[in-house]
Amino acid sequence: MKAIVATGAGGPEVLSLTEVPTPVPGPGEVLIDVVAAGINRADVQQRRGFYPPPAGASQILGLEVSGRIAGFGPNVTKAFSMGEKVVALLTGGGYASQVVAPAGQVLALPEGLDVISSAGLPEVAATVHSNLFMTAQLQAGETVLIHGGSGGIGAMAIQLAKAAGARVIATAGSDEKVAMLTSYLGADAAVNYRNEDFVERVRQFTQGAGANVILDVVGAKYLARNVESLATYGRLVVIGLQGGATAELNLGALLTKRAAIIGTTLRARPVAEKATIMEGVREHVWPLVSSGAVKPMVDRTFPLEQVAAAHEYFDSGAHVGKVLLTL
Repeated sequence: MKAIVATGAGGPEVLSLTEVPTPVPGPGEVLIDVVAAGINRADVQQRRGFYPPPAGASQILGLEVSGRIAGFGPNVTKAFSMGEKVVALLTGGGYASQVVAPAGQVLALPEGLDVISSAGLPEVAATVHSNLFMTAQLQAGETVLIHGGSGGIGAMAIQLAKAAGARVIATAGSDEKVAMLTSYLGADAAVNYRNEDFVERVRQFTQGAGANVILDVVGAKYLARNVESLATYGRLVVIGLQGGATAELNLGALLTKRAAIIGTTLRARPVAEKATIMEGVREHVWPLVSSGAVKPMVDRTFPLEQVAAAHEYFDSGAHVGKVLLTL
């Protein structure tokens, strides 16, 4: 089958299309003919040599796909039919014409959504649902600060938080993106982090109370300012390290606010835990997508063989929402 492999660690030029053996589904797994695959920040970090896949996982990039059921391993108890259109959350292997996935991480498409657009949903929906609601316990009426609001995760987080009745402040890197966050995605306020201080905007927006929840993809660079932005009993959930992994923290500020800092990843979680998350996505997110309350954000699609160009575009930061590879 066709698949994208990295010939080394580096820029998009290390990615190339080649032939590899077709995967065989094991116990509890399904085989999927891939129609489209989403590009995620984790793929870029793996390409650069900074984020190797967990032990036993495919070395092929790609953490989410859409496609059609093409086969079953032993002991699959979840009811799928051959040819059924599905999406899957993966530990790797998505940049290929076929992939295997645990059945618990596979969902039928949201009603009314096309198979290509659906490819950009599994990773962001699972990440946002698990972190904002299962971990941070975001409630209606609370204020959430979402960093990287114009990316795939940010766009999903804004929409799901608003659907839950929360007040949303989001950050982005240009005035055009800031305008989109409020006019299209529904954020209550947006901050251009290149020329505005998000700490001051949070203070103004909340009349000094602070944000109850912060979803952060930046990490070290924002740590102190995030803690400053938290409300009493606030929860800072760190899910990315784009701004570094090491920073000093004034623990006194954290203790005074009786606040919490939580770090999570999705890729290395046990299969059973991911299945629970995906069931939550099916129950809580899919109805919002089907009703139109949550809109999949697809910026651009590239054919699989143009993966280097797709990664170059992703690396530029010009995209708003998801970048997809299509087969």
